[in-house]
Amino acid sequence: MVNNKSKNKRFETLAIHGGVVPEDGTHSVTTPIYPSSTYRVAYPGDESGYVYSRWSNPTRLALEKALAALENGNYAYAFSSGLAALDAIIKLLKPGDHVVVVDDIYGGSMRQFEQSARNFGIEFSYVDGRNPDNFKNAIQEHTKLFWIETPTNPLLHLVDIAALAHIAEPHDILVGVDNTFATPFIQRPLELGADIVLHSASKYLGGHCDVIAGALVVRDEQLAERIRFNQYAIGGMLGPFESWLVLRGMKTLSLRMERHAANAARIAEYLKTVDMVETVYFPGIDGKPLPNGMTLPGGMVSFTLKADFESVRQFVMATDIFILAESLGGVESLINHPASMTHASIPKDVREQHGISDGLIRLSVGIEHIDDLLADLAFAFQTLRKAVSSTKQ
Repeated sequence: MVNNKSKNKRFETLAIHGGVVPEDGTHSVTTPIYPSSTYRVAYPGDESGYVYSRWSNPTRLALEKALAALENGNYAYAFSSGLAALDAIIKLLKPGDHVVVVDDIYGGSMRQFEQSARNFGIEFSYVDGRNPDNFKNAIQEHTKLFWIETPTNPLLHLVDIAALAHIAEPHDILVGVDNTFATPFIQRPLELGADIVLHSASKYLGGHCDVIAGALVVRDEQLAERIRFNQYAIGGMLGPFESWLVLRGMKTLSLRMERHAANAARIAEYLKTVDMVETVYFPGIDGKPLPNGMTLPGGMVSFTLKADFESVRQFVMATDIFILAESLGGVESLINHPASMTHASIPKDVREQHGISDGLIRLSVGIEHIDDLLADLAFAFQTLRKAVSSTKQ
């Protein structure tokens, strides 16, 4: 459980000092890495301290305390991946239970829902999350969970967390929010009425494309115990070295997110001027204010190209600074083609129904110099124009 003293500190301070350093007599400024799998106990059945690292580990515990502090939660659990964390949520449900899901979500999440959880009798309905009434109208007798991404992946749609929490409360429906894109620096769903916050900590929390990790943060003690049991029983916890990497990355989260967002906003404005771009997706670009207390639009930009698939393929291979790769949220800028990469597991007709066309591009805008990023994209657009021109001849 998070230390109450954390409640009085500001985010930038918590990001650096939120993880309590285990007292091992060294007075280390940074949290040590404890690779121990097991620990000496005083007597058979002694559970007064650390016993076995599947249950608890000093390095992982420091990370969990920091995560809880940043999300203004009471309990946090670090998992081996974001999908492992999502699985622990799904295992809160039982056969016959129903989940309402925002329709524009990460392909891996939909794959877990449709190709795994459905095999165990869990039912799912997908709705456009931009209108809270769509969630309200989808409630069934056995609806137990609203699952939200905001901003969504990859179209960056925004969902009103507070409105959905208000709808869910009288029905005893849990509200879970994937806060990976926004990070707790930009929005804190628990403060808006959500019950569970999920992070793929591989992304912005780690921040350097060097770790696979996930996290869940909650406030309610009973819900926390159920999640803790699922983690312990299933075994999807994060290792000590990976925990240390995420802790280290989180110390610069506020600085990085400010630069990510500033660069992304410049790129979104540039893309609006490019004739080969059909639509730009970026929070706030339509002139509407950011909802849910979001303080920044984030570092992700998506857009659709006016081009055939082969020309789009040449575009994403033409960048130099923007690396063609999966994932997001690192200091490096990445370019992604969702239809053939992050969302390839979703059937083509379903992808297109949700707006994920073959021409959709997703950028994870890094913290490089903005002029270099703009020049890199400009060169790629020159390549695209040549490719489109050759196909018309």
